[in-house]
Amino acid sequence: MCSADDNRKIRAVVLGGCGFIGRNLVEYLINNDLVTVLRVVDKTPPQLAFLNPSHTKCFEDPRVEYKSANLINPASCASALESDGDPWDLVVNCAGETRVEKTEAVYSEGIFTLSVNVAKQCAKMKVNRLIEISSGQMYSSDKPHKEDGPVDPWTVEGRMKSKVEQELKKLESELNYTIIRPAIVYGIGDRRSLTPRLLYGGIYKHLGETMKLLWTADLKMNTVHVRDLCRAIWKLSSLPEAQGQIYNAVDEANSSQGRLAEMVAEIFKINHDYYGKAISSLAKNDIASVAEEANVKHLTAWAEICRKYNLEHSPLEPFASTELLLNKQLCLDGSKLRDLLPWEAPEPTVDRLLEVLQDYASMNLFPKELLV
Repeated sequence: MCSADDNRKIRAVVLGGCGFIGRNLVEYLINNDLVTVLRVVDKTPPQLAFLNPSHTKCFEDPRVEYKSANLINPASCASALESDGDPWDLVVNCAGETRVEKTEAVYSEGIFTLSVNVAKQCAKMKVNRLIEISSGQMYSSDKPHKEDGPVDPWTVEGRMKSKVEQELKKLESELNYTIIRPAIVYGIGDRRSLTPRLLYGGIYKHLGETMKLLWTADLKMNTVHVRDLCRAIWKLSSLPEAQGQIYNAVDEANSSQGRLAEMVAEIFKINHDYYGKAISSLAKNDIASVAEEANVKHLTAWAEICRKYNLEHSPLEPFASTELLLNKQLCLDGSKLRDLLPWEAPEPTVDRLLEVLQDYASMNLFPKELLV
């Protein structure tokens, strides 16, 4: 078993390296001196990715090489992974379409086609290990779901990632791979996981209203901190027994909508409440309209906040996808991975959520005035 201080140094590629998970993985690999060469592949250049100063410093490290590529295109994918002789020790696929409310075809290309291109190219190049970041949205239950449990994804991302997992299994004889299914990943640089819920807190503070949520407080919304996910990627990257395996990445908190809402309310000193199952069930019959109405309210208020506090170029958006308003439980059994790796962030806390907003506030992308 290896840890960040075992003196092992590798040649690695991080696909989608300018995204949320990718930038944190780059920081982890560079700051722990784990790589001799680190290629970062992304369509968005680092200069346009709203990196904070700490992440920017890592991207400027001489071991880091940025390469622009569209991994949906097989030729571009091959170019992104080309090597100057020695095969890559590790390729981590953090890339994929994360924008909300796009067409099925966009997700099919941006997740399924992209990931299959990557897997086939890694097999062709005999990469030592591919780590595929999949999705924890594979089965809705209020009981912890194990990696070998039934699969019935309730989001389009989950469906596409499930198809990718099936394709990887077909390549088992020619590709060394490991799949990680994370719960809701949060931490510095997050824009689309928990951060929209943090933005709602700021919005309802601005509006002077109670923040009301669909369903009930006990809706399961399991979490994992991005730093622990990066530690898990590193841990699994060299374990022979991890080859061809799936691991849930989830902390020990068994987080629920209620606990997360309590922390958001504490940060912004606002009240919160729930519509309950009866009203929410009625809303479910026209969930698209409910989502549209909520998004119009939140986006309008966010635009007011941006004008009021002179946030000219914030990439943050308080947008809720229709799928994530459904009464679906994200509840994962993480014992398989936790037996290998104790978590440094075993649960979300007010301070861990606050640091996400403080980081954005330090770059003038979120109003610090709403945090006092």
